[in-house]
Amino acid sequence: MATAYSIVKNHYGHISVESELGAGTTFHIYLPAADRKMVEPPEKEGRVLTGLGKILVMDDEEMVRQILDKMLGHLGYKAKCARNGEEAIELFTSAQASGKAFDAVILDLTVPGGIGGKETMARLFKIDPRIKAIVSSGYSDDPIMADFREYGFSGVIAKPYRISELSKILQEVLS
Repeated sequence: MATAYSIVKNHYGHISVESELGAGTTFHIYLPAADRKMVEPPEKEGRVLTGLGKILVMDDEEMVRQILDKMLGHLGYKAKCARNGEEAIELFTSAQASGKAFDAVILDLTVPGGIGGKETMARLFKIDPRIKAIVSSGYSDDPIMADFREYGFSGVIAKPYRISELSKILQEVLS
């Protein structure tokens, strides 16, 4: 929902919702009409770079976790997913203690009702100052996304993900 809201808002649109208990929910998305003919952008085929390693993913949205798990698997990585910062910190600490540390972490910036990416990163950095972390968000205008290195992150990726972008940022961070 955060990604859909951000896209609609950035296009000066509006989202409304109708919900009835036991019947379901309907979302209405309104976007302004264009007064000129749309030009199709040239298709860019992003090169997918495979790799190896263990990646910790923290995101509050189940669908995002499932998609990232599949994408990372397709790229050759093994993913472990957490719903929030507390769970991510627990998994990270456990992996460190077992001698099977994560090669990188991908942290969602905004986790409603839980510890988000900024605070999780600060806590993980205390555990391992050499951590390789990627900040992720559907809110690309967040200051942390622009100045990610100031917050200890090694890379940044905006939602929604493209597998070519994900593979590229992982290669950059892990190299």
